[in-house]
Amino acid sequence: MSKLTDLPKRILIGRALRSDRLGETLLPKRLALPVFASDPLSSVAYAPGEVLLVLSIAGVSAYHFSPWIAVAVVVLMFTVVASYRQNVHAYPSGGGDYEVATTNLGPKAGLTVASALLVDYVLTVAVSVASGIENLGSAVPFFVTHKVLGAVGMIVILMLMNLRGVRESGTIFAIPTYAFVFGVFCMIAWGIFKIATGHDMNAPTSGYTVHAETSGIGGFALLFLLLRAFSSGCAALTGVEAISNGVPAFKKPKSKNAATTLAAMGLLAVTMFCGIIALAINTHVRMAENPARDLLNHGSPVGSGFTQDPVIAQVAEAVFGHNSIPFVFLAAVTALVLFLAANTAYNGFPVLGSILAQDRYLPRQLHTRGDRLAFSNGIVVLAGFACVLVYIYGADSTRLIQLYIVGVFVSFTLSQTGMVRHWNRHLRTETDQAKRRHMLRSRAINTFGAFLTGLVLVIVLLTKFTHGAWVAVLGMVVFYATMTAIRRHYTRVSDEIAAEDEPGDDYVRPSRVHSIVLVSKVHKPTLRALSYAKLMRSDTLEALSINVDPQDTKALQADWQRRGIDVPLKVLDSPYREITRPIIDYVKGLRRNSPRDVVSVYIPEYVVGHWYEHLLHNQSALRLKGRLLFTPGVMVTSVPYQLESSEVARVRARRRADWSAPGSIRRGPVGPRQREREPEPAPAPAPVQVPEPEREPEH
Repeated sequence: MSKLTDLPKRILIGRALRSDRLGETLLPKRLALPVFASDPLSSVAYAPGEVLLVLSIAGVSAYHFSPWIAVAVVVLMFTVVASYRQNVHAYPSGGGDYEVATTNLGPKAGLTVASALLVDYVLTVAVSVASGIENLGSAVPFFVTHKVLGAVGMIVILMLMNLRGVRESGTIFAIPTYAFVFGVFCMIAWGIFKIATGHDMNAPTSGYTVHAETSGIGGFALLFLLLRAFSSGCAALTGVEAISNGVPAFKKPKSKNAATTLAAMGLLAVTMFCGIIALAINTHVRMAENPARDLLNHGSPVGSGFTQDPVIAQVAEAVFGHNSIPFVFLAAVTALVLFLAANTAYNGFPVLGSILAQDRYLPRQLHTRGDRLAFSNGIVVLAGFACVLVYIYGADSTRLIQLYIVGVFVSFTLSQTGMVRHWNRHLRTETDQAKRRHMLRSRAINTFGAFLTGLVLVIVLLTKFTHGAWVAVLGMVVFYATMTAIRRHYTRVSDEIAAEDEPGDDYVRPSRVHSIVLVSKVHKPTLRALSYAKLMRSDTLEALSINVDPQDTKALQADWQRRGIDVPLKVLDSPYREITRPIIDYVKGLRRNSPRDVVSVYIPEYVVGHWYEHLLHNQSALRLKGRLLFTPGVMVTSVPYQLESSEVARVRARRRADWSAPGSIRRGPVGPRQREREPEPAPAPAPVQVPEPEREPEH
């Protein structure tokens, strides 16, 4: 990175923080609630609408089932919250569902949970941002026609905000989240007051009728429809697991604060969800999956020019009045909090990615902390995946939400099943009666949670699989296979490089060292490389050149003899003007003739100071070093010769010696989890592009 990027980076992300300031980034409950619970709180903006959309298949008459669906969602929400309160006390290290499943059900179950959570986090960002753009589009027409552009831009903005650090993002997000909760509660309270005093409230679509796709529905078909509507309403539960994954980010006492935040989140979410459903029924909101065709105004379809506003927007208009100050306020904070709801994923995905990287299931780079002590690489990866998903689905929340729910209920079910085994294991050894009673109560809660979430998972798979949930399942399979392959690679590398207890071939000193200095002409870089190679005191030392141009080769030989250089010069013919292949063949020939010898190749190079100067030189040394790295028994040494222009670059590099890209070199644990890991040396670096001499590398 050049110096020009340093100032914009500091403006966007902020100054780097020392590692010992990690404790200053921890969150109190008042900030942890908007950071980790913004997803389930904001889901009340679209979850009620999804329930009505599904019920509209059977016509408006089916809307009277919505209160019962709301009750079922409330029971499920309280069950999940109560279950996860046990999780945060038993596993406060931040591993969440992944750690619970891995510890109690085995690595395969843990990897399944991790795959489900990674998919769910990506979908959380995509769905929240797409829904926010749709809400914003009701007030700003630009976003109706530029949904994808607006969604991608918002994802990038959220990425930059989170790169600044957890605490700063929590401060930024707290005001809109609390404003949204305040606005929804005011709407519910004012709506109840108007109903109690006999005021007539009508939503903008109250005069419309809904064309039933299936008339006279009953029996099994009705049950299936209700189950599908219930599964859509379960979108209100997404993000509950993020608190158990983010326990390390809470201030002490971490578990107690996390459990309190969970309870507050559950109470707020179910109250708002039920209130909006009740007001939607009383204000006669009408929704349709295909409004242009199925929403009828005086018996005629409203047509493609009609924009169907979300349920919360229609209810707010009915309660507060069109374009009133409270209506505009609630519309604004709803759109804003939907954008910020993605912050739940921006906090959950990087932490989970760091834990998986620590366990060697994801690349090591995801375990690094950036300038602001956030897991920067994970934040950037999440933003990239979400942008791709938004682009593919056109930022359409209705299409995206069909992919939703599956992942989160896979993690719910396996996590609660793991917690049951956790309590069973501890009950076998615990003798204190008070502790046993507490464990039995916790086990009963987790058992009921496992049963109920497992039942919901089956319902979701049956009702949503053909409507798009198969994409989420496919994504889970891809993540699972990829992480398994990565773990296999790391394990194989660890096994190969592990030092043996008994001396082996790696302990045996090579019989001889045969050194080769590559030259193309006699100049300062060549003479420096020859001097350095002599210091190594190899058994044999020779210079090697490739005959590409006979005249240049003759001039080299003549200059060599004139200077009286005491190193033998060998010239290899190359009728096809290749440089790399003759050298590789020669080195391999030496290895075949003397397998116990080591061949050391010295490549003279000179260093320039400007990027554009690199373009003026060929890159054959780069290709040569890349090939030699894959040749057993060969050591490659670059002997740099710094030109005057490189001195300017050296001074410039020293000025920014303390600068590094976010997450590029810093590493840091995510909590007090102690994991058994084999020490791994850094892998052989990939060939680095360096400036070379005018014609070829000095051989």
